[in-house]
Amino acid sequence: MSETRSRGSRTTAGAAEVGEPELRQLLAGLTAVRDGDFRTRLPDDADGLLGEIASVFNGMVDQLSLFTSEVTRVAREVGTEGRLGGQADVPAVSGTWKDLTESVNAMAGNLTDQVRSIAQVTTAVAKGDLSQKITVDARGEILELKNTVNTMVDQLSSFAAEVTRVAREVGTEGQLGGQADVKGVAGTWRDLTDSVNFMADNLTDQVRNISQVATAVARGDLSQKITVSARGEILELKNTLNTMVDQLSSFADEVTRVAREVGTDGRLGGQADVKGVSGTWKALTESVNVMADNLTAQVRSIAQVTTAVAKGDLTQKIRVDARGEIMELKETINTMVDQLSAFADEVTRVAREVGTEGNLGGQATVRGVSGTWKDLTDNVNVMASNLTNQVRSIAQVATAVARGDLSQKITVEAKGEVAALAQTINTMVDTLGAFADEVTRVAREVGTEGQLGGQARVPNVAGTWKNLTDNVNSMADNLTNQVRSIAQVTTAVAKGDLTRKIDVDARGEILELKTTINTMVDQLSSFAAEVTRVAREVGSEGRLGGQAEVEGVSGTWKRLTENVNELAGNLTRQVRAIAEVTSAVTSGDLTRSITVDAEGELADLKDNINSMVKSLRETTSANEQQDWLKSNLASMSGLMQGHRDLATVAELVMNELAPLVSAQYGAFFLAGDDGLRLISAHGYLTGPDRRTRFEMGEGLVGQAASTRRTIALNDIPSGYITIGSGLGQSAPGSVIVLPIVVEEQVLGVIELASVYSFTPVHRAFLDQLMETIGVNLNTIVANARTDELLMESQRLTSELQTRSEELQNQQDELQRSNAELEEKASLLARQNQDIETKNLEIEQARQELEDRAQQLSLASKYKSEFLANMSHELRTPLNSLLILAQLLAQNHTRNLTPKQVEYAGIIHSAGSDLLQLINDILDLSKVEAGKMDIDPEWVQLRRLLDYVEATFRPMTSQKSLDFRIVSSPGIPLEVLTDDSRLRQVLRNLLSNAVKFTETGSVELRIEMAAQSELPASVRHHGAAIALRVVDTGIGVPEQQLEVIFGAFQQADGTTSRKYGGTGLGLSISREIAYLLGGAIAAQSVPGQGSTFTLYLPIARPDFDQRPGRGGDPQSAESAGGPAVLEPPASSRSSVQQRRLLVIEERPRGLLSLVAESVLTELAPAREEAVEIVTAAGAQEAASTLADEPCHLIVIDLDMPDQAAYQLLEAMGGDPALRAVPVLAYAHWRANPQQEARLQTRADGQPVELLSSLDEMRERIALHLSADQPGDVLPLVRSQQVSPAAGKDVDHTLTGLTVLVVDDDTRNLYALTSMLEIHGMQVLHAENGREGIDTLLAHPEIDLVLMDVMMPEMDGYVATAKIRQMPRYQALPIIAVTAKAMPGDRDKSLAAGASDYVTKPVDADHLIERIRHWTTA
Repeated sequence: MSETRSRGSRTTAGAAEVGEPELRQLLAGLTAVRDGDFRTRLPDDADGLLGEIASVFNGMVDQLSLFTSEVTRVAREVGTEGRLGGQADVPAVSGTWKDLTESVNAMAGNLTDQVRSIAQVTTAVAKGDLSQKITVDARGEILELKNTVNTMVDQLSSFAAEVTRVAREVGTEGQLGGQADVKGVAGTWRDLTDSVNFMADNLTDQVRNISQVATAVARGDLSQKITVSARGEILELKNTLNTMVDQLSSFADEVTRVAREVGTDGRLGGQADVKGVSGTWKALTESVNVMADNLTAQVRSIAQVTTAVAKGDLTQKIRVDARGEIMELKETINTMVDQLSAFADEVTRVAREVGTEGNLGGQATVRGVSGTWKDLTDNVNVMASNLTNQVRSIAQVATAVARGDLSQKITVEAKGEVAALAQTINTMVDTLGAFADEVTRVAREVGTEGQLGGQARVPNVAGTWKNLTDNVNSMADNLTNQVRSIAQVTTAVAKGDLTRKIDVDARGEILELKTTINTMVDQLSSFAAEVTRVAREVGSEGRLGGQAEVEGVSGTWKRLTENVNELAGNLTRQVRAIAEVTSAVTSGDLTRSITVDAEGELADLKDNINSMVKSLRETTSANEQQDWLKSNLASMSGLMQGHRDLATVAELVMNELAPLVSAQYGAFFLAGDDGLRLISAHGYLTGPDRRTRFEMGEGLVGQAASTRRTIALNDIPSGYITIGSGLGQSAPGSVIVLPIVVEEQVLGVIELASVYSFTPVHRAFLDQLMETIGVNLNTIVANARTDELLMESQRLTSELQTRSEELQNQQDELQRSNAELEEKASLLARQNQDIETKNLEIEQARQELEDRAQQLSLASKYKSEFLANMSHELRTPLNSLLILAQLLAQNHTRNLTPKQVEYAGIIHSAGSDLLQLINDILDLSKVEAGKMDIDPEWVQLRRLLDYVEATFRPMTSQKSLDFRIVSSPGIPLEVLTDDSRLRQVLRNLLSNAVKFTETGSVELRIEMAAQSELPASVRHHGAAIALRVVDTGIGVPEQQLEVIFGAFQQADGTTSRKYGGTGLGLSISREIAYLLGGAIAAQSVPGQGSTFTLYLPIARPDFDQRPGRGGDPQSAESAGGPAVLEPPASSRSSVQQRRLLVIEERPRGLLSLVAESVLTELAPAREEAVEIVTAAGAQEAASTLADEPCHLIVIDLDMPDQAAYQLLEAMGGDPALRAVPVLAYAHWRANPQQEARLQTRADGQPVELLSSLDEMRERIALHLSADQPGDVLPLVRSQQVSPAAGKDVDHTLTGLTVLVVDDDTRNLYALTSMLEIHGMQVLHAENGREGIDTLLAHPEIDLVLMDVMMPEMDGYVATAKIRQMPRYQALPIIAVTAKAMPGDRDKSLAAGASDYVTKPVDADHLIERIRHWTTA
């Protein structure tokens, strides 16, 4: 126990010596080992426990590192490099590490055996050997893989035979139409067999047609094309081949010549010379030439050596450079030559000794040979030994025969032919002479001279000699057939024909040569097909990612295949990377760039595209920044408008500005007599160290105000400013102090701080914003100063009046008491002095008010001039736009499609809307400037109500709203006011009611207004009526009721608002109501509806009363009902009357109301009377047309039973009705069959199909205002299938000469185009001076169109100078100008203009005015 305690105490003491750094070092080492980093070592120079820990730790790390490296090596060799058989060698390990090492080695060993066996079988399968099976022991998934591979081999064996046969027939032998017949297969193999057969069928048809063309091309016939039906890649191949034929012509000549010379004629060294080719053809030509050079050198060297071998010269070797199979052939032939040389030397020696020198018994000794050569050497030796014995015996007899001794017999033991020879030699002697001659001749011709086909002819022989002769002849025949077959196949390969095979019977080395050449042809064919496929997919069809798969090749062919695949892979990666980036750029993603490696032109293309994307990204970023800057400047400017309190403006600015520039802190200091005072802040933390006032030059705030320059700080030290929130606080990263300067006067300072740096865009925005804030602050300060001066003036006036009253009292007292006079004399003198001082102050205030009034007057003048100039500048381009759009819509030349005509109509409509917006803005400016003209007259309320009914009944009907007009008893029949301005106000109020009401009703109530409810501004004008517009729409919140009457204001002013509009209508309406002596009041409940009331005096006293059409105002009750709008009887009899026939289902329906409203608007300006006749149904319409002719027909196509279409067809057959224009209205669009029926009739009669009541109103007004019925161009619809109609030109103006004076080339072009359509000759001048010169040079000018604003001499001066010329006193001059401000018309007429037309010009209106002035 004591020993244990002491040891424990020592451990504790030792551990106490280990400090935190050592423990952290150990922890770092253990962490590194945990993370797989075995490079960490603990210092082993420590003593005690720490030294022991370091030694153990370092030893453990070394063993782990060694074990890891060994296992990693084995895993890399086996799993990555495929080097099987590796074993992990980890010395000096035991326990778990040794078991783990042995387990790894056992796994590697088993895996090696299994994978080698599987590889052996799969390699055999890959090489076409389907006879091998996997026999190694295996378990688990390897066993399943083994069984699967063995089963696959069996299935592949039978499947491959059939598919190979079909592939050979179709792909090699060219026997199309073959079908694979594989018995007993199912599943994928069955599907694959069917697919092969289906492919073979399709391929047969397609390849035969392609082969036909390709054969024609190969024969030099380049006129044929592929016509077979095909899809996919075959279709692309078809198109490619058809387009390739022309290019092949010149290329084929050269390549064919080289192929013929090299492959057929055997003339090596030829080169293809194809002029003017590039790209693939040039590369292919160069490849053919390189191939021809290489083949020439290689074949010549091989031929030289083999020829030498054939001639018995075994001293030569193949030394030409070669690769792949040619190199193997070179090495094989050189090895063969060496072995043949050695063998030939020995055989020659033995043959020489035995056969020539007669030294029998010799033996051949060939060193280093084996196999066939060793067996052949042994056979030669055995043959030599046997031959020695036999020949010596035969020689003995032959010697005797040669000596003429034919009595001797051969007695040596022999077999076979030698025995037969021994038996027959005696009978052969007589025939040996002739036989030897023939055999020698054949041997010489076949073996030496190379003359194949020779035969030995030995007469009178039989038996062995005859068989020997036949054998010699058979050998010669076989050799002839074999060599000729080999030569035929090699010649075909040289010509590029890889379909030929050696099929002659052969044995021995000839059989090996036959097999080698056939295998070479198969590999070449497979290689060529794959390389051609990849080249076609990548280079022609654009199908990237293709790889050539050539089985069973090695050497040069394998490297060439890999090079082709590497080329295709590189091209795929590069093109896909480029396509990915360009697609991203097309989709708006400019963050991508091409990072794939590339060289040459692709590298240049990569760099160019990356530069383009970078440039686009920078441009887009700059545009976005500018858009952000401009939009936010406009937003901030709009935010400050309409406010008069500096604190409110400062608070709005800080609340909006700080988040906009990502600032978390902000302070707004206002400059005053007491320095710079804090009036608003954002994120401001109050505290004793936060100052709220600075003197000029004090601190950065005062310094910025003093120098009038922006101060920016970056890298703010800690403690300078604290930006805090409920969760924490932090120092900012940037501070910027901005002075607000206007006309060298400092109005304030804004200080902003942000945890981020202010961007250049933020800086530019802040600099420009300071000017805007300064202008607004200056305006507010000036207005406040004006108000103060006004109040001071009023106070002084009141005080002066009080003092005057006091003085009067004092004077009265002075009369009563002379004594008091002396006492108060001095007081009176002082009071007089005070009065004089106050009077002086009042005079100064009055002068300051007059100066402010002059400034306001000058500002109003500048505003008016600005509006006048903007009106001119906006109307000038609108003029040419509307004129040209109207000309296009009229389609005079009839060369536009209906769709194009519709486009032109839409452009004209959009331009007209823009013109209306400009007119609204000008109306507002007129009201604000007090220059809106009021033309009071007695207006009949019944006529006004009819106008409202006709105008808004169709609009409410389209939205399925109830529309009511309620008149209360006691209202007057007429009111004294401006008719057009009153209608404008009602239009605005009712249009808003209809627009903002989705369901329910819209109502107009007219009643007498009670005196108590009248606004103060209306009461002093006397009695008034109240026109109330009541709707059940969305309503307006109470806090927005006053806002909506502001210019450009809406209750919902957000960008996502549901209802559009400019927000000018109510503002203009309120001002017009004020000018008419009335007022507009509004009441509304959100979700329930609104009521807008127009209070209008019945007869404003200060209006000049003009004779009204109804006499004095009187009540509706005494009038006995509404007045009927009929022209006087005397006028009806004196003017021509037009008849407008309205055909609809019921009397006085919707179309009748629309027609009456149009007639009501046109009545004051028309001299001709118009009668509206309503027909209820087609039958009544037919009777009306039969009784009296009509000038215009309006018909409702929605009448039941297709009555309208039947009536139109009946009218088409009546010649008297063919020229009558027809306006056909359909609430819904007609179906195509009905439109076709209408268009069929439109060929002989103008029929306009309309689906909008607004359009119907415009077309009726246009027809009724035309000088002659039927002059109006029919409206063309885009849905018409016939060619777009054109407008008939009015030839009454043909031949007129018109001078157009305008400095805008667009207006010159537009006006010239419009006038020339009507047959007028147009002359041009760009200013007034040139216009006068042109007028003097061309006395035939009939009319002048004069612009007003022009350089050098404006239109006013030019018109006045023309009028000063006696000969041009009566010349019509029409002022055509964009100046549409009040007084512009009078100014033009005062200068001498005959008429005044505003831009944008209505083409029809201008032509009507020209006709008026030229025919008057």
